Amino acid sequence: MTGAALQPDFPPLLTGLSVGLADPFAAALAQVQSEVEPGLVHYAETEDVLRAAVTLAPEEPLRDAIGAVMAVQLGLADSLGSLAPPEVAVQFGWPDVLRVNGAMCGRFRAIASTRDPEIEPDWLVVGIEVNMQPKAGEEPGATPDTTTLFAEGCGDITAPMLIEAWARHMLLWIHHYLNDGLAPLHAHWRGKCDKLGAEVTTPEAGTFVGLDARGGMLLRQGTVTKLLPLTTILEGI
Repeated sequence: MTGAALQPDFPPLLTGLSVGLADPFAAALAQVQSEVEPGLVHYAETEDVLRAAVTLAPEEPLRDAIGAVMAVQLGLADSLGSLAPPEVAVQFGWPDVLRVNGAMCGRFRAIASTRDPEIEPDWLVVGIEVNMQPKAGEEPGATPDTTTLFAEGCGDITAPMLIEAWARHMLLWIHHYLNDGLAPLHAHWRGKCDKLGAEVTTPEAGTFVGLDARGGMLLRQGTVTKLLPLTTILEGI
């Protein structure tokens, strides 16, 4: 799969735009500086890592709009669930890690026009990265605690297949989010969280005791429970 071979089909309301070998997240960020096109998906044509980014135009304050990140994440999890063998386990590490069979297999990125939780952002860009196969010359297992879809028995999944499935499932979760609020996404995401109830060291050390209503991490540190909002995932501009 190289170059022009990557031509995924997108469902209604979403439009795909190839950026070749460039970074789709950076391309989406550059795009929104001049024009915001909700539903535009930038994607790269690379073999070893699938990279894509979707542009959204929320109509609520950032503290609530950030829940759309969960729709993007659940869309990816469901797409892998539909394409991968049934024994493959897909989980999340809060707030931005994709795990497959317990090992890191990708990550999520997000950036918005504002970091103020009380302000409605003009745009929100959410990116996905999935390790498809080892890089050229890299031995499987060379990097501890990381994996690829190929190494987990998902070698038949191509980037176009995964992008198409992700787009469809993401759109469904966005529909749920817009019509039913964050509650259904919250419940499904929590069920895929790999460290819930366990000790964690990132983004801070403590016991991950739960999620608040907006998807933030409730982190117990000694006798104090601290809230790390989901907006922690946002990158700076």
